Amino acid sequence: MAKDRFVEVYSQGAVSVVKIIVDTETGVNYVLGSHNRQSGTGMTVLVDQDGKPIVTPDK
Repeated sequence: MAKDRFVEVYSQGAVSVVKIIVDTETGVNYVLGSHNRQSGTGMTVLVDQDGKPIVTPDK
């Protein structure tokens, strides 16, 4: 069975939701935020204090 390309590694909240998604091919972390079901969702690269993408090493 093929490995999933994107995996959820963190989730917080039930209505206002924040999730961290990792691309298993590149290791790049993304943050997904949703205020509620009516206002939509946004997703962007999660960066460190220097503005560089946070990358999870392959295990």
